[in-house]
Amino acid sequence: MTHRARAARIHAYGPPEVLVFENIEVAEPGPTQVLIRNTVIGLNFVEVYYRRGTFPVPAFPAILGNEAVGIVEAVGVDVVGIKVGDRVVYSDDVHGAYSTLCLYPADRVAIVPDDISDKQAASSFLKGLTARYLLKETVNLKAGDTVLYHAAAGGVGQLFTQWAKALGIRVIGTVSSDEKMAIALAAGCSHAINYRTENFAHRVMELTNNVGVKAVFDSVGKDTFVDSLSVLQPRGTLVVFGKASGNPPLINPFDLAPRSLNLTWPVLPVYVATAEQLAVAAQDLFNAITTGIINVEPGRVYPFDQLVDAHRDLEERRTTGATVLIV
Repeated sequence: MTHRARAARIHAYGPPEVLVFENIEVAEPGPTQVLIRNTVIGLNFVEVYYRRGTFPVPAFPAILGNEAVGIVEAVGVDVVGIKVGDRVVYSDDVHGAYSTLCLYPADRVAIVPDDISDKQAASSFLKGLTARYLLKETVNLKAGDTVLYHAAAGGVGQLFTQWAKALGIRVIGTVSSDEKMAIALAAGCSHAINYRTENFAHRVMELTNNVGVKAVFDSVGKDTFVDSLSVLQPRGTLVVFGKASGNPPLINPFDLAPRSLNLTWPVLPVYVATAEQLAVAAQDLFNAITTGIINVEPGRVYPFDQLVDAHRDLEERRTTGATVLIV
């Protein structure tokens, strides 16, 4: 038996218009899978990378998307702990969320608590898990530390900043416009720097009395990499987790030696590699949401049919915070 679904697929890399809606058939779940009817799909910049071909897809045609909330419609024979009718969220780097139906490994989903809405869960699971591992696991941060976060008005940036502030960590944020400065400050940044009008490296050193920051969190890449290294205090860490402006320049490890700097490029799948790790991270995120530490209401909401427009807005930096698609 198969199930009919409507999916947005790409048959080649390219601009947003390569996303085409098509009818597909989805099989019954395998022994360890669940069949999910998506209700809200999360939109993330990494999907732009896959659509452009910056990151390769396994094969064409490809269904992009790796985050959604939905209702379990069927479960495999070996699945335990999840039943038909459960509301679940998923966000692994596994394609297939741009569809009304999705097959997913049962041990890679989390049951959504009753007091968290579909929109909240879909707008925060990938971004929230990302903010969590950056904040709590990549660098040993403690109350009183100061860090620099690039693109602080973005979805991950706002969650990171809110969570960091609750832990007593001071966040200096960079943004690309005055409007986004206001968003970053509202999220809890101690200072926001418009890198289009100010030299962020000079400003960071001013704000830290020439001490520098303990860590820089950088998803921009090429445009910020060198200056990010320059504002680190001795034994500081540059955490690169994206390359929105292109690949960072090559670096000789010896260049890190004068201040004993650390450089890392962590990726979420390594931090939630097991079902147990995913469960712990998900519970920590859900607790942060339900206790009000972080606000995860989406900034933009589009109908699923407007996916092309949503991709265009995301790519052209017209969105702030999280963006979701209503199926």
